[in-house]
Amino acid sequence: MNPVVIEHVRVAELPQAWREQLDHQLVDVADARVTVRIEAEQTADAQTNTEFSDDPLFGMWRDREDMADVQGYIRSIRAPRLNGAGGTNES
Repeated sequence: MNPVVIEHVRVAELPQAWREQLDHQLVDVADARVTVRIEAEQTADAQTNTEFSDDPLFGMWRDREDMADVQGYIRSIRAPRLNGAGGTNES
């Protein structure tokens, strides 16, 4: 997800909780402006879902010799759907 960036926001228009986190000198300036960046936080659950290599099933077929040539293997399992000879239906 892309972050949302809002530029030139008046500090006075920010929620009180946000203003409390800013430098007090900035808050005291009457027309002070800031840039606000809003983005989703990545939770611990989201991090573990993307780390497939930790899964014990990851790579379970890596030693299969019949799948060493991935494109050839896929062509061979798709061939019966195309025609009996394994070619395309082109004339």
